[in-house]
Amino acid sequence: MMKHAWDNYKRYAWGLNELKPISKQGHSSNLFGNIQGATIVDALDTLYIMEMKEEFKEAKEWVEKNLDFNVNAEISVFEVNIRFVGGLLSAYYLSGEEVFRKKAVELGEKLLPAFNTPTGIPWALLNIKSGIGRNWPWASGGSSILAEFGTLHLEFVHLSHLSGNPVFAEKVMNIRKVLNRLDKPEGLYPNYLNPSSGQWGQHHVSIGGLGDSFYEYLLKAWLMSDKTDEEGKKMYYDAVQAIETHLIRKSSGGLTYIAEWKGGLLEHKMGHLTCFAGGMFALGADGAPNDKTGHHIELGAEIARTCHESYDRTSMKLGPEAFRFDGGVEAIATRQNEKYYILRPEVIETYMYMWRLTHDPKYRQWGWEAVEALEKHCRVDGGYSGIRDVYNNHESHDDVQQSFFLSETLKYLYLLFSEDDLLPFEHWVFNTEAHPLPVLHKDNGNKEENQK
Repeated sequence: MMKHAWDNYKRYAWGLNELKPISKQGHSSNLFGNIQGATIVDALDTLYIMEMKEEFKEAKEWVEKNLDFNVNAEISVFEVNIRFVGGLLSAYYLSGEEVFRKKAVELGEKLLPAFNTPTGIPWALLNIKSGIGRNWPWASGGSSILAEFGTLHLEFVHLSHLSGNPVFAEKVMNIRKVLNRLDKPEGLYPNYLNPSSGQWGQHHVSIGGLGDSFYEYLLKAWLMSDKTDEEGKKMYYDAVQAIETHLIRKSSGGLTYIAEWKGGLLEHKMGHLTCFAGGMFALGADGAPNDKTGHHIELGAEIARTCHESYDRTSMKLGPEAFRFDGGVEAIATRQNEKYYILRPEVIETYMYMWRLTHDPKYRQWGWEAVEALEKHCRVDGGYSGIRDVYNNHESHDDVQQSFFLSETLKYLYLLFSEDDLLPFEHWVFNTEAHPLPVLHKDNGNKEENQK
């Protein structure tokens, strides 16, 4: 599958951000401004892990010669961080090739002006030539978004580690400081925070889009620190407690789901993006307070089952973008604009974590169902495409092969069917784009400190 996706990207869209597999041409998302090569950088570590050595070599050569950050355009700080910075860091840690470290630090430096706000909460959008930032015009009252400014921590800690420059880690630690000062409604973190006033915007809370990876990075920051980041640990387990109390519900048919909270009212809808949380709960089970380990594993298993149902209840056996639990429906999309599947990884990601942490064979079985559905409905002559309506019997393709299909979906599938010693959890933590970053073991840390 990786070879089909990569070869077609190379044939029809080489050097551009993404592939349009039906039209057989390049696709450029405005998330990356004028930075090119998103698929190449996102796929580097997958190629390496799958031992696709020739392909990795040509990708590395492209990065050396053509990856250019001196572009006069606005980029998404979050997307460029998780895909480009994350991809380069992983490629460096896996291969030891200096070019990846150099490019990661160079790009990290270009992102620093995003933090030039009164509170240090970064802008969502940044012109990397002028250093001028702003927020998404649709975000509540000029707010920054929790999942965007909360999903820089792992990469920026590594940028400081690799460059010897503490500024990267300081920027993300300051975000924590701002969050800790604020009152949390019912212990929950709203999705919107104004970077000028330092106050919450609308009180919307989600473990799906706009919130999701903030929670993931609290847990992973603690794990990546070799369990020394006590602040990250406390913030994570406190947040999970509030999520359990206020957002996690069980449908009349017995499916556990995570609802969205809007100013105290629940919307009984769960996004595909939210399905990552099954894997997160399971990954965090080991460190859970007062004998809650089994409970967190169980919670992960329940979320995995619900998300599997969202796949199983469609014609194509691929899950919709969002599914509901109201008006008599369970785990089904009721709105046309929520019936699409864009090659997303979150459900497969949760299967991979659940497999590694429980070895229950059903997770491999569910993963294989997804493989068969992808092959049947998403594979086309020119690559892999998303689907507009997973409940339809006839494919209507969206004609985009997302870079995260190569970075995440195929990597998590490969890991699901590999031995546990390939990128073992005790040594590696995955960023939210599935880029593995090494745990900074205490002894390495001390050696580094002594050298500084």
